[in-house]
Amino acid sequence: MKITVLFFGITTDLIQRSVLELTITEGSNVADFRKQLQTDYPQLSNLNTYAIALNEEYTSGDEVIHQNDTLAVIPPVSGG
Repeated sequence: MKITVLFFGITTDLIQRSVLELTITEGSNVADFRKQLQTDYPQLSNLNTYAIALNEEYTSGDEVIHQNDTLAVIPPVSGG
């Protein structure tokens, strides 16, 4: 099934894109997506951590992903 992935901040630089369409296995959850992302884009391992949002809601990883969902990869943000 196809999903849209949005990248923000340093993840855009690491992936060299801000939007990506990926095909994932039916019934995958966010934790499965994170594993696939690390496999397909090992440069993300340069980050200690990053958050994942599913359809504009931060997620813990157990949520099941559905066709045409949008996931966002959000690195830590600091500023003043």
